[in-house]
Parts: sequence; structure tokens; C-alpha cells
Amino acid sequence: MRDPAFDPPQEPYEAPPRDPNATPSMAQYIEIKSANPDCLLFYRMGDFYELFFRDAEIASRTLGIVLTKRGKHAGEDIPMCGVPVTRSDEYLHRLIAAGHRVAICEQLEDPAEARKRGSKAVVRRDVVRIVTPGTITEDGLLDARRASLLTAIARQKAGDEQWDYALAAVDLSTGEIVAGRVGEADLAGEIARLDPREMLVPDALLEEKNLSILWHNPGFAITRQARDGFDPASAERRLLDYFGVATLDAFGGFSRPEVAALGALIAYLDRTQLGQRAPLMAPRRRASAETMAIDAATRLNLELTRTLAGERAGSLLATIDRTVTAAGGRLLAQWLEAPGLSLAVIEARQEAIGFLIENSDRRRALRASLGEAPDLLRSLTRLALDRAGPRDLQAIARAILAAEELASALPAEVPALIADAREALARAPGALGRRVMAGLAEDLPLVRRDGGFIRPGFDPELDECLALKIDSRGVIAGLETRYREEIDARTLRIKHNNQLGYFIEVPQAVGERLLQPPHQGQFVHRQTMAGAMRFTTTELGGLERKILEASDRALKCELRHFEAFAAALLAEEKPLRRVAEALAQLDCLASLAELADRENYTRPLITEGLDFEIAGGRHPVVEAALRKAGESFIANPCDLSGSEKGGRILLVTGANMAGKSTYLRQNALIAILAQMGSFVPAQSARIGLVDRLFSRVGAADDLARGRSTFMVEMVETAAILNQSGPRALVILDEIGRGTATYDGLSIAWAAIEHLHEQNRCRALFATHFHELTALGSRLPRLAPVTMKVTTFKGDVIFLHEVIPGAADRSYGIQVAKLAGLPTSVVARAGSILAELEKADRAHPRLASPDDLPLFRVAESAPPPFQAGADPVHEALRLLDPDEMSPREAQEALYRLKAMLSGK
Repeated sequence: MRDPAFDPPQEPYEAPPRDPNATPSMAQYIEIKSANPDCLLFYRMGDFYELFFRDAEIASRTLGIVLTKRGKHAGEDIPMCGVPVTRSDEYLHRLIAAGHRVAICEQLEDPAEARKRGSKAVVRRDVVRIVTPGTITEDGLLDARRASLLTAIARQKAGDEQWDYALAAVDLSTGEIVAGRVGEADLAGEIARLDPREMLVPDALLEEKNLSILWHNPGFAITRQARDGFDPASAERRLLDYFGVATLDAFGGFSRPEVAALGALIAYLDRTQLGQRAPLMAPRRRASAETMAIDAATRLNLELTRTLAGERAGSLLATIDRTVTAAGGRLLAQWLEAPGLSLAVIEARQEAIGFLIENSDRRRALRASLGEAPDLLRSLTRLALDRAGPRDLQAIARAILAAEELASALPAEVPALIADAREALARAPGALGRRVMAGLAEDLPLVRRDGGFIRPGFDPELDECLALKIDSRGVIAGLETRYREEIDARTLRIKHNNQLGYFIEVPQAVGERLLQPPHQGQFVHRQTMAGAMRFTTTELGGLERKILEASDRALKCELRHFEAFAAALLAEEKPLRRVAEALAQLDCLASLAELADRENYTRPLITEGLDFEIAGGRHPVVEAALRKAGESFIANPCDLSGSEKGGRILLVTGANMAGKSTYLRQNALIAILAQMGSFVPAQSARIGLVDRLFSRVGAADDLARGRSTFMVEMVETAAILNQSGPRALVILDEIGRGTATYDGLSIAWAAIEHLHEQNRCRALFATHFHELTALGSRLPRLAPVTMKVTTFKGDVIFLHEVIPGAADRSYGIQVAKLAGLPTSVVARAGSILAELEKADRAHPRLASPDDLPLFRVAESAPPPFQAGADPVHEALRLLDPDEMSPREAQEALYRLKAMLSGK
């Protein structure tokens, strides 16, 4: 998982200076390193990738491996460390996770060929690939349920001090590529939605002060790019050449900054893949009007895909995810991160989910078949990039067979989305899938060069070679037995290594006898070891050639079959991609149906109006946690439905720990689930489309940018008040608590007025400023609700029930007692509170909020009542909440309502 505090490395990967006395191998290393100065260089030497100089020091610290020395360069020791080739993926994963870029330098010839050119010749080596956080494709380096996005940002002047921005993103592991325009205010939110592994950023934008917040501790690797790489004219030519088209119009009307961002991605892929053309789908344009806008702070506060600690467990995604395939898990995350604004799309998903809920037996069979389908898209991409192994062939073939089975099992009468998926699955090349499965062995190696992946009986020529190879093992065992008897040496062994091939090893005393007649001509001395000697014979050499020829012929035969299978599968790439998309979509729909059926979710009614009426709403994550603990969740209603004048605002008061934040969050999560097409945790729900969602629930210091908790709170609140409109949903919790009481109360009061009169949005506003409830008589769309609590023998009991009205107290001292404060502190706090309340009643600092000119409804609101001009106002002024019991307060509220209605 990504570390939310991740900061890409800033250390330079500089190449060492050249040294005329350097060894040929080190001179070659320095030349290759100089051509790739911005990467760590994995330099292949036999069975190891070795790193030298500064690269070795960085890798040693990052990987926790030993830093050693090898030789000298320019009079100084050469730092060196290395990792085994067989475990390179493990180490590469750790380097990439730390934000490093790695150039893979391979041996391009057999060392024996190099020796033929002379004693000073070195093995030809070169970089075959550059691995960066955004360009990995290996299964072991990828998170199966998370998209691995490489993104690019570009902009173009749109007027005086006005810029058009664009973001483009590509997932190399699946070939998906998309671009879209975005306003500067929404940049952070869109980047948070994409959640990239790496971003290409022009130099000019990195220096832009207005955008500095984007590059500070971003949680992804930032790769600086020259300005030329984002030139729209050259970018367009690059795109036309890459996709082999005469115009980009077929892909959609891309703007110039979108073209620039897409072109930068293609250029970067060309460079990192070193000419190996990445198999990308046609680029798609994403319009910002397609999805609900959710800013970065809201995504973090609501813990959509990760918790505040950066973990997937405990997030909304982890709670609702019932997918059985990796591709389905990635698609579900995309739906959750970008709730839709199209009624047609939402209702189509609801129809499909409803069908699968009603047909539970069919849903179970569907999920069982989907569970047999591996990650088709990623295996297909590795195949196209020539990085696939035998297991990728098997994964593609198994996915084809699963698709064929699903297509035949789905009934004729199904909702549109399921019918579309069935049509795509019906085009799966089933005969090809069966042929590949028939040719592959049961147990497959990871790497094709290891051989042994073609099933016995599939190819007679291969079987003949393997029989010869296997038979030779028996011949060697027989030869070993005969030699032991001939020279009377029970410890004689015939062994093999890559340097000597097959050899005879005997103790040194026996070896000395073999150097003497009568064995001198038969046994040829090869090597002397400590306590042992090694020999060969003409007979053993001939057998070795026979075995090698059989092994080489067998491997060449297997590789020929691999290439044939790969070519046949890649010829079906387009229908296979549609199959992969259909499998992922079916998995998502079945997952959401399983969730709704098991967790008692209901289908929401989505409208074009300003509705927001939820009965029996529940917080999905908290409910799941309580169920594990053997407890039940208390469901609550929420009505924010508005009119042509704007949405309703609920002013939520209540004690600490009573559940205000949970109540606020659950309604935001219900809106997100509804607009992604899911059923929702409620008895019923009627929701008008929400175009923007803002949530400011909790805050923390941002010390690195010199911001206190209160400053962070104000920045986020400012964004909400400046950007939300009538169709927005706003969640605000405890605005103003980070400063002095009257400062905070003033800000909260003014914010409510602004939301009511200017933004006119649907909102939930939680507060401990009980004075704010007085606004309910002035702002017609504001209604106070409170979290119900009671006390028993001096202890507070939270009932977690939302009821109309306002809280009569905060129960702070009772909560402090629950938290474990010393008894003496709790008792002292109680006595101090009693004295303060007594003093305030005797000499109130503020008889009524209306006594201060600060507390005036905004000019666009109705004028405030004059004291004494209205009987309701006069009755309210005479009330003393501090002296009233809860029942008396409730009765007073009913009297006021009766007076207000004229009864």
C-alpha cells in the first residue's frame, strides 16, 4: 500500500567520473550509467544484478543489504552491493515502492562468445527496460486490486491569468488511457481520485507557487519533464503515429492541453520501454460533468478507499468489496471514486443489481464461474510486451473458458448491462483457449526459459527429446556405478555445474591414483579442489553433448510453441479486451448484489431535483465493525430535501461521543453509493443528483506548510463556501472550534448564513455552539436536530438516536470521566463548571445573540424580528435553557411551535 507520508527520493543518481585505468567491465558500466543518469542501474553480472558507486549506497540503505567494496576507481574504493537475479522482483518492488527508478541492464550474449573475441573483451550489455513506479507490469510488483496509473499534467494559457489544465492517465498493465480537462480549484481532487503511482510534471508547474500544495508530500513519485515534452504540436504527431490514425477526432474532441498531456505519456512510455510498443487502447476523453466532484480533503475525511492511516482495511471500499476477481476489484474502486451524474447509467446498474438479487441461485453460479477467471488484461499486456511467462498463457486461456461458460449460462432475458456483457463474452475464442490449455502442463514454471511447460503427449518431437534427456540421466547413473567398480572408489560422484559441465569428482587420494597408469589415459584431469579432484572421460564428454543437444532441442521446441500460442492470442487482442471488460463489469454488479442481499441494502430512488430523504440510514463501515463486536447499529433518518429556493440544512448538536460525526459521514457515504449505482444501507432513500460533495470532518496540523489545525479548517471551509452550489452536498463538523469561543461562534454563524442564502445547498452542520440553534427561527430551511442521550446515576448513556431539537448540554465532564481522567480531576471540573454556570446566570455576558451587530442574517435573508414585536420571539427570550430539564425544554419547544402556527 502507498504510504500517505511518502515523499519521492531526492538523491541524485550521478555517474562516477571516467578513469583511463578502469577495467573493461567497469568502463562499460560507467558508459551505460552515464546514458541513464536518473536511474539506479541493475547491472547484470552472471547470476546477480550489481550496483556500484552512489547507486550501491542508495540501494544498500533502501533495501537493508550489505554494502561491500570491489576494486578501485580513480584511486578510491568502489562501493558495491548486489541482488540475486532469481529474487530481483522482490528487491525491485521495494525500490519502486520507495519512489526510485531502475534501469535493467542485461547481458546480451553468452560469456563464451565474449571470450572468443579476446581476453580483454567484455560481455555485451545494455539497458533493456527502465522500471518506474508508473510503468511496472510484473504481477509480483503490482497490487492486484489497485490500478497502476502513470499520469501527466499540462496546461495552456486561456486568457489573462487564466489557464486551462488537463490530466491524462495510463495504466500500462491494462492498456487503458484517458484524458480530461480540469479547473485549477479541482486539480487536487482529481489527482486524489486518480491516485497515481507516478506523475509527469513540466518544470514550470513544479515552480508554480499556486500549485506548490500539489507537489508537497504528494504520495506518488514526481518525474520532472522538460517543457518540450508537452508541446501540443509534436504531441499530436506522436499520438497520430502511435495509434496509426490520420486524425484524433475519432477519439473525441481533445483540447490542446489534453493532447499535450497524452503526448507526454506516449513519449515517456517510448523511452522507458525502449522501443517495445505498449499495447494501449484508444484514448478516451473524460468530461468532468460525468461524475460527482469530490475534493481531496473530502476523500480523505470520508476514507473512501483508504483510512486516515493509509490502510485499505477499514475503508468504505474494503467494506463493500465482494468482488471475486482482481479486475472486478479495480473496476469497483473506479466506480466508488467517481460516482456518476447520469441517471441512465445509475439506473442501468441498479436494474442489473436488482436482477441478481432476485435471482440468488444464478448470482451464486455467476460468482463461482467468475472466480475461475484470472486477470486477463494484465496477462494480455505482459504478452504484448514480451514479458509473459507460461502462467500468463494459462491465465488467458482459463479466462477465455470461464467467459465461454458464463455466456452460455446467462439467460436470454436479462437487464441491458448483463446482456451487453453476455454478448462480449460470447465472442471469446473458446477453441483457442482449449488448444492452449491442452498444450500446457499442469505445473508451470514462472519463466519460459526454464522449460517444462508443454504437456507430455502434445508434441511427439518434444517427447522424443525429453525421453532422450530423461534416459541420459539413467545412463549417467549407470556410468557412475561402473566407474566406482573399475577404480574401487565408493565416494566417486558424477556432478554438473555451469562452468565445467559434467565431471567426475573423487577424494584427492583417489585422484592421485587416476593420474597414474593404468587409468592415466582414460581419466583426464580438470580441476583440483581442497580435498578433492575432478576428472572427465571421452565417454562422459560424448554423453554430455548428447544430453545438451536433447535439452536445447526440447527448449527450442517449447519456446516455438510458446510463440505460436502468444501470436494466436494477440491476434484476438480486441475481442479479448472486451471479454476482460465484461468479466470485470459482471463481477462488480454481482458483488454489489451480494452486498445488498447480505447487508440488507435498499435500492435508492435517484431524481433530478433537490431531494435528499433517507429513512433508517446506516454507516456501512461502522455497522460492519459493530456487527463483528456483536453489537447493532442505530439507524437514523435524514431529510435535506429542498425546493426552488435551495436545499435544507440540518444543524446537528449533541454531546461528544454521541455519534454526530458518524451521522454526518453516513449520509455522505449513502449519496456516494447511490450515485455509483449501488444499493444503499437504509430502509429507503430518495436522492436528487449531487454534483459536488464537500466534507470537513476533523482536521490536523500541517506543520510542513506552517498551518495550524485552525488554519487547515479555515482553508477547507473557504473552499466549500466558494465552490458549492445548489446541487452540492456539504458536511461540516465543528467549524470554529479551533479558536476562541466568540471567534469560533461568529465564524460558524456566518458560515451557516452563507450556506443558506448564497450556496443554497443541502448541508449537515454539526456544532457545540448551542447558540446557533436560534438561527432556526430566522432561516426557513434550517432545522435543528440533536443526538439523544440520557444519564443514569451520574453516567452519560449515548443512545445514538437523532431527534428534532437542540442539545441542552455537552456532557463534556461525563465524557472525560469515561476517558479515564483521575476522579479528583473530574470532581474538580464539576465544581468549577457549577461555579461558572452560576456566575453566568447572575451576570450573563450576552443576554441574546441579537444584542450584538455581529449576529445578523446576511442581507439577502429576511430582516430579523424586533424584540417584543412578536410573541414567539418574546416567549423565546424569557426561556432559560440552563434551568430547564429536558422534559421542560421539550414542552417549551412544543408551545413555541404552537404559537408559531397560530394555535
